Amino acid sequence: MFLDYFALAVLLIVVLVCFYGIIVIHDIPYEIAVKRDHPHQDAIHAAGWVSLFTLHAIWPFLWIWATIYRPERGWGFSQQQQQQDHTQLAALELRISQLEQQLHASTGTENAKSAQQGEE
Repeated sequence: MFLDYFALAVLLIVVLVCFYGIIVIHDIPYEIAVKRDHPHQDAIHAAGWVSLFTLHAIWPFLWIWATIYRPERGWGFSQQQQQQDHTQLAALELRISQLEQQLHASTGTENAKSAQQGEE
């Protein structure tokens, strides 16, 4: 009789430890986000709870999301890289505007030619 109650107690303890263990594991990305002062820590915490209901499918992405941010370097882009990207973007915008001007000029001459041919 004693062994029956002992087995039941061990079973309940194991179930409770597993239940709380899963919850603690799912809070790891949130704890990382809090430690790193992540700007999206509330969203990571909520997504951790959602992950419980999605059978842990999104949990690895939460881990990545929480660990990718660091306060001293932000999202991992250096200022120099951002400036290079901005310069490249400005050059591409200039090139697009030049191409649009060429297109409008060529379209205008084609319209003029078709209008002259229509008059003849």
